[in-house]
Formats: sequence, C-alpha cells, structure tokens
Amino acid sequence: MPQYPYSLDRSVTHPKHSVAIIGAGPAGLMASEVLSQAGLSVTVYDAMPSAGRKFLMAGKGGMNITHSEPLKQFLSRYGARRVELEPMLNDFSPDALRAWVQGFGIETFVGTSGRVFPTEMKAAPLLRAWLHRLRTNGVQFRMRHRWLGWVENDLCFETPEGERIIQADAVIFALGGGSWPQLGSTGIWQSILSQRGIAVEPLKPANCGFETAWSDYFRERFAGQPLKPVSILFRNQNNESFNLQGELTIADYGLEGGLIYALSGPLRDEIAASGSAAIQLDLLPDRSLANIIDRLAKPRGKDSLSTHLRKRLGISGAKAALLREALSAAEMDDPAKLAMTLKALLITLSASRPIAEAISSAGGVSFTELDQHLMLQKFPGLFVAGEMLDWEAPTGGYLLTASLATGRAAGLGAVAWLRQQ
Repeated sequence: MPQYPYSLDRSVTHPKHSVAIIGAGPAGLMASEVLSQAGLSVTVYDAMPSAGRKFLMAGKGGMNITHSEPLKQFLSRYGARRVELEPMLNDFSPDALRAWVQGFGIETFVGTSGRVFPTEMKAAPLLRAWLHRLRTNGVQFRMRHRWLGWVENDLCFETPEGERIIQADAVIFALGGGSWPQLGSTGIWQSILSQRGIAVEPLKPANCGFETAWSDYFRERFAGQPLKPVSILFRNQNNESFNLQGELTIADYGLEGGLIYALSGPLRDEIAASGSAAIQLDLLPDRSLANIIDRLAKPRGKDSLSTHLRKRLGISGAKAALLREALSAAEMDDPAKLAMTLKALLITLSASRPIAEAISSAGGVSFTELDQHLMLQKFPGLFVAGEMLDWEAPTGGYLLTASLATGRAAGLGAVAWLRQQ
C-alpha cells in the first residue's frame, strides 16, 4: 500500500497548497471555511447537484442548530464518544455556534425545550449566506462528482462527463453516514476505506423508529396519533436502566418520535444482542400509582369504563386504545391490573427501522485510526469529519453541532499539517 492515497507533487500544477473536500454537508463546508480563511486552494466535491441537501431537509422541521443546556450536560449527550469529541466541542461550543450564525446577520432564539433556532426557523437563508461567503473566499464547488476511490495515488470521481482524476495535497472526507441516502449519504465509502486497511465500525440506524406487532385495528385507526406525555422505562440485559419522559407517535410499524429516538442506541443494541427489547410505557407519568388506584376506585355510576377513564384520569383516544391493545376485557375490569398497566404498559420491540429511514446513523471510521486532529494515522494528510466518524447523538442540535465542530477540527488539522510540509 502506498504511503499516501493522494499526490504530494504540487510543483507543476499547484502554486499553493490545494485541499480536496469530499462532501458538501455541514462538516465539509465548515472545513472549507477554515481552509479558505487560511489562504489555501479549496475545492469541494459532492455527488449531488447542489450543496447541503440534508442540511436543508433537517431545516424543514424548524432548523434546530444547537442546544442551550449547560456545556457539561450537553457533552454528556455524546455518550461513549464524549472523550473524543469534547476537545472539538470545547473549541466550537454551542455558544460559539450561535455567534457564528449571528455573524451571517441571522439572529437565534432559545425555544421552550432549550433547543436553539434561527429566528426564521429555516435552513435556506443560513445556507445561502454561508455558500456566498465560501465562494467569496475562493472556495470552488464541483457538484455531481461521486467519489469512487483512488487511481494509484489520486482521487477518482464519476462525473456526467465520465471519470475524472484529481490531485490534492490534502483531503478531507465528509461524506456523511448512512441515513437519508437519497440526499447523498450513501455510506458507500465504508468498503473503499476498509480496503485500505482503515477500521470502520458498521453503520447502524440512530434516531430511528422501532417495530412492534400492533393489531390491524389499532394500526389502521391510530397510526399517526401522538402519545403525550408518556415516559419509557427500559432495562437492558446488562441491567442498565434508562427512564425518559417525552412524546411518542404511533406508526403503522410501531413507535417513533423524539422520546424513542433518544433511546435508539441502547434499544438497537439490545435487539442486536437479544433479538428484542422490552419497554415499559408510563401513560400517566405525572401521577403516582396510588393516585391512579384512588381515582379508579371512585364510583362510576352509569358511566362506561371508557368514560370513567376519561373523566377520572384523562385517558382517551390513542392511550385508551393502547390499554385495550395490551389487556383483555377481563383485565380491563380489574382495577389493580388496569392501574399497574397505566404505569407500566409492556411493549416488545422487535427491530429498528432501516438506516435509510433514520434521522442519523451510528458507526463509522474508528477514532483509534485518527490523531487528535482527525487525521488518519496510516495516511498523513487524509482527514475525516462529520457523521463518517464513529459517534452518535440524539436530536436536539447535537448532531449538527458535532458535525460542524469536527469539520472545523479537521480543517484546522489540515492547515497545521500542510504548514509543516
């Protein structure tokens, strides 16, 4: 294997150091900003017709850019990868990200959940301003360039005009993970890098829905209905316990929504290890079991059980139907059983949804392959950023913040490395 998977001969074609960035998502664009500000010749390559496709799609839900919680709590959201990501997130913190956005003349605000949004709640104005700045700084964009790997030591791309060979002094890979492949993140790079001896953890769905076997009636009648507020208690085979409150949505295949997305990592891993994952759903998280028993014991008079549940506990619609999904008619008439089920309704999850449907992905290039600047130790001058790296995080601004922070770190690393050449 050659020492470098790209050409270092810049004497003929490059009057100054050139850097190829593969991937025009947030990580790649942030790397291009850092590199262009350092005076380097930067070209961004992407397979799609335009930049930031997934960034724009994420913005359709309100463009959550980061989170306002204390930094220590913010860092905890990255779980097992906190150690690796913390220096980069300290360097480009949520506050720094907000200041960066405001540098485009776009104000931000903190929502009731602590999430941070641009005042316009849209991604397009930010992306337009960002691309304008990058082009003004001299960044070149080559769209419809799909990276195929290497030809000898040079990058090879598939383009509408045929294959094209590119030389560069340094390369930053920011091709994304495996979610939303129609927007460009296909994950095809896994096999290409693995063939070069680079350790890659298999890509897996993150922030995804989970499947369970609803009855036909429940699925047809209640798919799309919210369950709120509810909480989930989950204990895995290692006796690790997770308990979160939030909102779920009933899907025709099972459950989706922010609450289950936040638990997608441990649920996914439990299913992989055990074949299924059992969760307990608390339909009345703000009431104690004793309070529920007391209210159910109130005289019903001529009221049906459904009316009694609605009047005494506010249980109706999807929550009431979910009870009947879980309990027999006899069990519904057992106040003790009914009360316990309201606090701990058992649902068995059989599978996560496919990675193509997930909001994000887990897995990627192992941090053991990288130095502190995100440069591959086996291939000096080759850097990796964004969701190509082996980390995952919940929704809430954590994904975008870490993608930008790792893009910045890779860009700074490339600047420092090139200055030493």
